[in-house]
Amino acid sequence: MAKRTALYAKHLEANAKMVDFAGWDMPIHYGSQIQEHNAVREKSGMFDVSHMTIVDINGSDATDYLQQLLANDVARLQEKGKALYSAMLNQDGGVIDDLIVYKTDNGYRLVVNSATRTKDLEWMERNLRGFGNLSLTERPELAMLAVQGPEAISKVKLVKPEAATAIDGLKVFQGRSQANWFFARTGYTGEDGLEIMIPEAEIADFWQALQEADVQPCGLGARDTLRLEAGMNLYGNDMDETISPLQAAMGWTIAWEPTDRAFIGRDALEAEKDAGVANKLVGLVLEGRGVMRSHQKVLVDLGNGEQGEGEVTSGTFSPTLQNSIAMARVPKATGETCHVDIRGKQVPARVIKLPFVRNGKKVYE
Repeated sequence: MAKRTALYAKHLEANAKMVDFAGWDMPIHYGSQIQEHNAVREKSGMFDVSHMTIVDINGSDATDYLQQLLANDVARLQEKGKALYSAMLNQDGGVIDDLIVYKTDNGYRLVVNSATRTKDLEWMERNLRGFGNLSLTERPELAMLAVQGPEAISKVKLVKPEAATAIDGLKVFQGRSQANWFFARTGYTGEDGLEIMIPEAEIADFWQALQEADVQPCGLGARDTLRLEAGMNLYGNDMDETISPLQAAMGWTIAWEPTDRAFIGRDALEAEKDAGVANKLVGLVLEGRGVMRSHQKVLVDLGNGEQGEGEVTSGTFSPTLQNSIAMARVPKATGETCHVDIRGKQVPARVIKLPFVRNGKKVYE
């Protein structure tokens, strides 16, 4: 039997279509995925993300430990509540998981993907050797809700006025605690909003209050189209343990300085850079009919009569752009056009730099 979040009953009350997602019963939509998507772009929507794993890492060795564990450098987080996005790599430079890490009073808080929870925790435990003053604590008693969209922050303050003292003044990628709640100005939609960590016993009432304030419940379907429009990677699609950050448009998450920080996977990434990175992750905008989907073949002209081949990693029909878009891993020399093999037909597509949409607006020419 799949696991259920503290909002399971609320999902059923809202007529959600439930599916198994990484061993959890989760809503795919509440009737209209398009309506949910548009609500986030135009007003506000909320997502139950309580299936994700929250891990607190505390102790005097916490910084040194995470500087070894993560490709990004947590020493950059000088202020409590500040956050950064990072990959956790294996020795070959492949992505074990991508995550957000927040600076806390006594250390750090990590939020990792539900589908990778077991291997993430095993990898964290395996690399504890040599760090004596350190505790690693999973926080299953905390639920998590993402409220996203141009009206998201005002709606949260409307239904929970006391939260204004925690929310006001938050910068993007910054969080703040209030009692047992943690408010972070982060998200996975390309819109402004909050990700809120809440004691399980309190989240159902908060969800109900937001729903009564006209915040749209949203499922996994809208979450996927929103993140794809925003050019945000999905673990298992756009990167995994066989793909390095350099081939997943995540080079910006690697902190190469200081040069003596020996994070796991560094040697492999430096060797890949020296040899020349073979592929890159790009955006595709379909110029013909059809919808791009994962694993479709991408055909590119590399010049001098040479042909190259790539693959769609994530594809969908964009409700905002009214066009099919995709992310694809293609040869480094790929230019501005390509063809996508859709059911045996080679359909032309434009190659663009990600993202497609930011704050509800198209960002490519």
